[in-house]
Amino acid sequence: MNYPALIEAQSLVKAGDIAGAEHALANLAETEGDKALVAALDEFPAKDLLAIIREYDASKESLVNLLVTPEQFAQAVVLERRYGDQTHEQLRGMVNSVIFRDGADPAEFLYEIAEVEGGYDALVDYLLDRAQMVEHFYRYATFDLYEYGDDNKTQARDDDLLNLTRDTESLASPLDMANLEDHDWMQVTYILRYELPEIFREVLMKLRARYKAYQASLAQDELLEGGEGGTEEEQEERPKNNDDGDDKDDDEESAL
Repeated sequence: MNYPALIEAQSLVKAGDIAGAEHALANLAETEGDKALVAALDEFPAKDLLAIIREYDASKESLVNLLVTPEQFAQAVVLERRYGDQTHEQLRGMVNSVIFRDGADPAEFLYEIAEVEGGYDALVDYLLDRAQMVEHFYRYATFDLYEYGDDNKTQARDDDLLNLTRDTESLASPLDMANLEDHDWMQVTYILRYELPEIFREVLMKLRARYKAYQASLAQDELLEGGEGGTEEEQEERPKNNDDGDDKDDDEESAL
């Protein structure tokens, strides 16, 4: 590493001082300019960059999040799984704060994430909690599960997904896009669906498989719970039978 600030930041990350590491990188930008920081981040380990980026979101701004390039961000975000966050809350907060920053092109960031190994899985993790609504939006062009779109929208069928490409998919209208600018999962879904349809196709296929496995796991848990419940009932009945037997013996002894 040619920048002392990078060595300092990496040491601080290892020590668990994420705020200090972010401050060291911010100082580099202040002393040598934003371009120097952007260039330096190319040499910064992706895992250490992730450690810094994931601690900041739209409510807690970071200069690193404001300057990281789509390529640098993609290399870091695919490592998020190492943290084992089953809720994926920090993943969503991190992605939203970076790709929807002022002047950024969200589609460019999403494209670069998909280009990296593990990128599709990262996008699936991001959308997993909204799987049903993403599927509904694909079919009916609305996120409202009680609505079924309008006649001007293409109502997709299962066999259409494999044919979903830029050539077959129309661009999003400015009016529709304005209605879905939530800087969150709905806007991400919309961009994938209409601006990056090939990526959306792969993400939705993986999302379906993951959601199906999730439902199967829930069903299995319910079966196990039901089995345990039956065992408890049997155990509760046994003492009653024993009590009845004991009472009968007592009655016989009294009669004698």
